[in-house]
Amino acid sequence: MKHFAGFAASALALAISAQAFAGTVTTDGADLVIKTKSGLEVSTTDKQYSFKLGGRIQADFDSFDGFYTTNNESANEAFFRRAQIEIGGNYKDWRYQINYDFTDNRGNENKFDEATITYTGFSPINIRVGRFDPDYSLEKATSSKWVTAKERSPILDLASWTTDHENGMGIQVNGTYGGMFYGSASLQQQDSGVYLEDEDGEDVNSYFMRGVFAPIVSETQVLHFGLDYATRSYGNERDGTKFDGRIRSRLGVRGVSENQANSDQLVLAPADASAIAGNTTTGFEDDDVVGLEFAYMQGPFSVQSEYLKRDLSGYGSNGDREATGYNAQLAYTLTGESRIYKLDGAKFDAIKPANKQTGAWEVFYRYDHLNVEDDQTMATVGGVAIDESEAKVHTLGVNWYANEAVKVSLNYLMTKTDEDTVKLQPGRFAAGNDDDDGQAITMRAQYVF
Repeated sequence: MKHFAGFAASALALAISAQAFAGTVTTDGADLVIKTKSGLEVSTTDKQYSFKLGGRIQADFDSFDGFYTTNNESANEAFFRRAQIEIGGNYKDWRYQINYDFTDNRGNENKFDEATITYTGFSPINIRVGRFDPDYSLEKATSSKWVTAKERSPILDLASWTTDHENGMGIQVNGTYGGMFYGSASLQQQDSGVYLEDEDGEDVNSYFMRGVFAPIVSETQVLHFGLDYATRSYGNERDGTKFDGRIRSRLGVRGVSENQANSDQLVLAPADASAIAGNTTTGFEDDDVVGLEFAYMQGPFSVQSEYLKRDLSGYGSNGDREATGYNAQLAYTLTGESRIYKLDGAKFDAIKPANKQTGAWEVFYRYDHLNVEDDQTMATVGGVAIDESEAKVHTLGVNWYANEAVKVSLNYLMTKTDEDTVKLQPGRFAAGNDDDDGQAITMRAQYVF
């Protein structure tokens, strides 16, 4: 690490000198290239060493009513969705990445969005270890900076563990082949939260696989097909209880989690009461999730869709639980730019404005459908036995890419749930508190550096 320490010191000194309009700066190795257009990046001309400092700030405002609130009246919340510092670079065939989030959204014990070391010497195969998000879903693979809607699809809430690293560590192998294939396989150990550690202290292991076939990849045209699979099994928690199988969703409005006075997440499937009570013959043990991805882009127009199916196997005498969801999204860039697509990671990236004065303007519509079914009664409310719940979300939005650093988003959401789903929501089955639909306006100002 002696050479890396020297390189980092040289890069920092060079950056300071550049800001002070100093004269000539020399090195004892390859020439250095400095880029300040997006953060600070310093690299050698032979690409053997690099250092980059960047980050993102996302300031949000959400206003919501009806089903989104406990009393059906309007509520709102302003908050920082993300405020991250991102440091990365490489030392020959070794890459590192550290992303630290200063907001409270991840909890006091989980501030690292990513902390990884990657070996690239087996190109095009990469081996990554550390803390990172699972590689599952096109929506999740696309950075939060460049997803079309302000929040990713609610169908991912049906199996939130497939898109959240929680507090665990893992190892992943990924790579591309032939200019049209991408794949990844990973093992991650989640060690935080309820029901994720058995009485012997052994953590739950989660396995992920993602395969993508992209027969068309160009600057203005993309055709993308993807298949995802994830699985894990739950042991007994220390007190003998089993995983309770609860499924909740914010339905595309993050502000309902930030507002503690008049909001709550939708309960699509409540916790299994017997599992909570410590009855080890109930609850759930095996958790399998399958997903499908599709995307097509032609110039400024793009369409993408995903499907997710989660099967929870009941433990002992308990029945099985099944969650399914799908979405469809249409987007069009009014100013003519195409979305950037990267086969390495099989994901969409930024829209770069062609006109530096007016920026790029994008409009979109997304439909999300969520459904949960249980072999047994999930809950009994007012004498009504409930074994199925459903929710639908319509999202209209506009994004303004003012430049390559600034993006402003405005979304309008309309949500509809069935009567049984409303009854599953805590506090909903009271007089005057039974709205089964809701509306929301969400906004974001983003700066990427």
